[in-house]
Amino acid sequence: MGKRSVIPFGPQHPVLPEPIHLDLVVEDERVVDVIPSVGFVHRGLESLVTKKDFNTLVYVAERTCGICSFMHGMGYCESIEHMMEIEIPDRAKFLRTIWSEMSRIHSHLLWLGLLADGFGFENLFYQCWRIREKILDMLEMTTGGRCIFSVNQIGGVLKDIEPDMLKHILSAIDEIEKELRVVQKTFMDDYTVKSRLCGVGVLSKEKAHELGCAGPFARASGICTDMRIRGYDAYPELDFEPITSDLGDCYARCDVRTREIFQSIDLIRQAAGKIPEGELSVPVKGKPEGEFFMRVEQPRGEAVYFTKGNGSMFLDRMRIRTPTFANLPGLCETLKGASLADVGLLVITIDPCISCTER
Repeated sequence: MGKRSVIPFGPQHPVLPEPIHLDLVVEDERVVDVIPSVGFVHRGLESLVTKKDFNTLVYVAERTCGICSFMHGMGYCESIEHMMEIEIPDRAKFLRTIWSEMSRIHSHLLWLGLLADGFGFENLFYQCWRIREKILDMLEMTTGGRCIFSVNQIGGVLKDIEPDMLKHILSAIDEIEKELRVVQKTFMDDYTVKSRLCGVGVLSKEKAHELGCAGPFARASGICTDMRIRGYDAYPELDFEPITSDLGDCYARCDVRTREIFQSIDLIRQAAGKIPEGELSVPVKGKPEGEFFMRVEQPRGEAVYFTKGNGSMFLDRMRIRTPTFANLPGLCETLKGASLADVGLLVITIDPCISCTER
């Protein structure tokens, strides 16, 4: 056994703008153990239930994270709506689904760009983020925001997507799809990329299940888990299957996410073709009483929203369990036995969102 050392990794990461700290126990250049530390960006958002009424908390939930903001707001709204037995209009369900899949595309493209930057492929990084700008333009056109969208409300949505806007979106995603084919080919076939990803950070299906991994991280290890198949919003009306891989390495995680982008494009097309006419929201009567767990599929995986009402304007509790929290044990497992040079890359491959995790 070689001499062991403890190397602090973070909280400033060479690629991620968010702080995560890992104490790496290494023997020479090989990681043998990992001790994670979080809590650097704790903001106490959940405690705001005592100061913001249940309607205003939609905007607090959205600010949990700038990348997953739409789905944070949507997940919170759905939790309250189920608690209060509110059935939102069908058109609102389809609009939420379209915006959810746009958010998934822009999040995955952001991740692909960071991954390319992580192994030094700057041109690929710029290309991914250039395409992502087109998705952000669509979100801005339909919601008014590029980061925080504020279109969810208890009982439905605040804005509509007009027919002309929808036609423009369908035309734009056709062009985006063509550009993405080139990007996908580079990620999947380029020798340099494959040399950094293939066989690195392998996580078996059994271990991923044991550690409770979520999202593309779990699906890349062969676990067929996707909260969208539970049937919230308009997903019961759409045709799709969870995308998985059996390889369980960094290459598989990249493969799953690139294919999910094309799946999201297909889901937007399906939703646009089936979206009904109708109201955008229904009146909300009464105040939330009881409790409910809502599970949605964020870009990074399953997110759980727990809300507890007491019959007043202020909730007793709002709790969010994010996919990064679920994936941290899996990350530590993939790091054990990894080369020190691959640590940064492995941290990126779980697509960590520390803001979501710490709130």
